[in-house]
Amino acid sequence: MYAENPIIRRVSKQIRVGTVLIGGDAPIAVQSMTNTRTTDVDATVAQIRAIAAAGADLVRVSVPTMDAAEAFKLIKQQSPIPLVADIHFDYRIALQVAEYGADCLRINPGNIGREDRIRAVVDAARFHNIPIRIGVNGGSLEADIQEKYGEPNPAALVESAMRHVDILDRLNFDQFKVSVKASDVFLAVGAYRLLAKQIEQPLHLGITEAGGARAGAVKSAIGLGMLLAEGIGDTLRISLAADPVEEVKVGFDILKSLRIRSRGINFIACPSCSRQEFDVIKTMNELEQRLEDVVDPLTVSVIGCVVNGPGEALISDLGVAGASKKSGFYLKGERQKLRIDNESVAEQLEQQVRMYLAAQKQLIDVKNVE
Repeated sequence: MYAENPIIRRVSKQIRVGTVLIGGDAPIAVQSMTNTRTTDVDATVAQIRAIAAAGADLVRVSVPTMDAAEAFKLIKQQSPIPLVADIHFDYRIALQVAEYGADCLRINPGNIGREDRIRAVVDAARFHNIPIRIGVNGGSLEADIQEKYGEPNPAALVESAMRHVDILDRLNFDQFKVSVKASDVFLAVGAYRLLAKQIEQPLHLGITEAGGARAGAVKSAIGLGMLLAEGIGDTLRISLAADPVEEVKVGFDILKSLRIRSRGINFIACPSCSRQEFDVIKTMNELEQRLEDVVDPLTVSVIGCVVNGPGEALISDLGVAGASKKSGFYLKGERQKLRIDNESVAEQLEQQVRMYLAAQKQLIDVKNVE
């Protein structure tokens, strides 16, 4: 595989969200957000577990009422990953969830109200060792900033963010991260670039309200990809009008494509053409379902012909190169005696992947014993 990775990561202050480190040299964290009613504890816990199983490091839970805060207490007790409590306006909710064990408070200090209320929330965060996320959104800027700039632009988002940052600075609180999200790719990218030069705190990336599963994934990949390639970003959320589990999958796919962080299988697959000796599209659909549980980083190439198949197999852990009736099978770039029946490529390749992973695990276990 081409070895060079030119990304030089922006230096940022490191904070801790529960058991997860954010910023500094910590891996870029992937998070999602529940879309169940928080007061439905069972449904919310079930969704959090599904999000965690997909690989998420953190999950955000909306806490709009005191009833939701009481539910949050029960949810926190059952969550397998750290929880970020999403709170707007009512400082009493922030105080309550801090007491109940929230791992991070997502607030905008300026929206809390009077100085004494802001100070109470910051003091609670300090006492419980809870960081804060300042979250600015291009669709909800302060009225005077909207009037000043006429319409959202990068400078407007950053000015809004810096107002909240200044409040925390005055209160001598530096355990926070910041996001400046927008639904427009260039607006979000421009705002993050500006903000990255002004503060040392970690940045939480996102293209907010990006759209449905396909369009939202594309917009997020473009916007976040631009920033991540420049070394900007310490944690991210893909905002999709879809199952939150899909947000996590897309997040990891973006990181994987930039070779920033690997989780699960990196499939190299051809788009298929008249040269294909087996149905590549059908095979890939089956393989993704069959191997969805695999979390080990692995590269698998599925190419339907001998034109590109052997070459891609050379840079893969396992690979199939299409040939008449039975296709060639490659392991760590070397052609094997085994031939894959074209009528059952997905089934046989799944078997080979699982055998390979079991053998790798056995090697690791032996080394640990020695």
